[in-house]
Amino acid sequence: MVPGGRFGYESRPMTSTPLGQPVAAPRRERPGTFLGQPRALAYLAFTEAWERFSFYGMAGLLVLYMSQSLLLPGHIEHIAGFAAFRAGLEAVFGKLSTLGLASQIYGLYTGLVYFTPVFGGWVADRWIGRRNAVMLGAVLMSAGHIAMAFDASFLAAVALLITGCGLLKGNISAQVGGLYAETDGEGRTRGFAIFSIAINVGAFFGPLICGLLADLYGWHAGFGLAGVLMLCGLATYVAGYRHLPDAARGVPSEMGREPLGPREWRIIAALVLVMAVTMFQSVAYYQNSNISLVWIDQGVDLQVLGRRIPVPWFNSIDPLASIVFVPPLFALWRWQAVRGGEPGEIGKIAIGAAIAAAANLLLVVGCLLTDRVPALVPVVYDILLGIAFLYYWPTLLALVSRAAPHGLKATLMGVAFLSLFVSNIAIGWLGGFYESMTPTGFWTLHAAIAATGAVLALAIRRPMERLLLAR
Repeated sequence: MVPGGRFGYESRPMTSTPLGQPVAAPRRERPGTFLGQPRALAYLAFTEAWERFSFYGMAGLLVLYMSQSLLLPGHIEHIAGFAAFRAGLEAVFGKLSTLGLASQIYGLYTGLVYFTPVFGGWVADRWIGRRNAVMLGAVLMSAGHIAMAFDASFLAAVALLITGCGLLKGNISAQVGGLYAETDGEGRTRGFAIFSIAINVGAFFGPLICGLLADLYGWHAGFGLAGVLMLCGLATYVAGYRHLPDAARGVPSEMGREPLGPREWRIIAALVLVMAVTMFQSVAYYQNSNISLVWIDQGVDLQVLGRRIPVPWFNSIDPLASIVFVPPLFALWRWQAVRGGEPGEIGKIAIGAAIAAAANLLLVVGCLLTDRVPALVPVVYDILLGIAFLYYWPTLLALVSRAAPHGLKATLMGVAFLSLFVSNIAIGWLGGFYESMTPTGFWTLHAAIAATGAVLALAIRRPMERLLLAR
């Protein structure tokens, strides 16, 4: 019988992969579950959807708001502590224009959002527990959105948003992993894939709706909606908390505080190594939100039926693909599982990196064939990246939530997000070479980076999976 009967699931026959990983036979959707998964997943997924809706809605306004309003004369003088803050930035980066200052603030904000979850996970694991961390994070983020309505509290608003996201992000992901028995690798990976739909729904709709409100009623209407949405996320989480099993709640008193042994340290080292390998794919993937948009604006034929396609619309394609392709991937993985051929977690990460490499190679081909690349090329590029995301990011979160030592699950989930912080720093650095390279060379470089990630993942697959599966 599969452990985890606390959800009321019937037992399922087990098969094994060539690596000895237990794989559950395909499951039917059961009454009282959410898409065949534990009911609590619905509440966690919808909480994440509201949070990402809020986050991406605000992020879509931030640079425009700063460069077109907040940092201009008549407003900038009212920001509490901003003179000292600007002096500190310019001491590091040199004299900054209004747009340069806005860009640096945005870069620090998005980078720290992926940096702080490691501390949020540690605080939850050691002191306040995951429930309190998620709830406190949601409250702080709501307060941050509200503080955006006032010039004077802008820096405080950014600090509240960064801190709140750090407390919420890794801990809610750790709770998703706690819904599954450690032997249920199949269910865990599918659960995180469903959870990723929530991320992409927020990424798709947040900028559209908050941006529309800001355009119709002013910046603060957009920020205000983001705050309200975050409170909706908090209400959803509170309503669903009773459905969480003890393993997902992460109460500190239930976490082992005994010193880690040599085996636990080897597992931690293995997980960090896998996270490091995924950074190659993250660089190739997230460049689509940076230099890709510049290249599309300059090198792509955007005229369709006499109208020009807005460049920002391309940024909604890959999250939409990450929603649409979840059912087909589930069907593929179930078909593979029946035949004992479903790739393991690190194998899926390698496949995702290979797909990201293929996406970037598509841009290379387009650049080689013509000076004005058809709009279909970046569309297919973003669709491939959306599929690559499903292969690597939900799988990485599932792996960390399963294999991490019990007292460090939320902390190591935060470290997984720290890999995105490092990746985003690398993306910005690589983007600085775009003007001195041809587009063909630039996208060849990124295809090579993603391919390197695929090769490294394949190279470490067998030893890492043996170590991480032998629990």
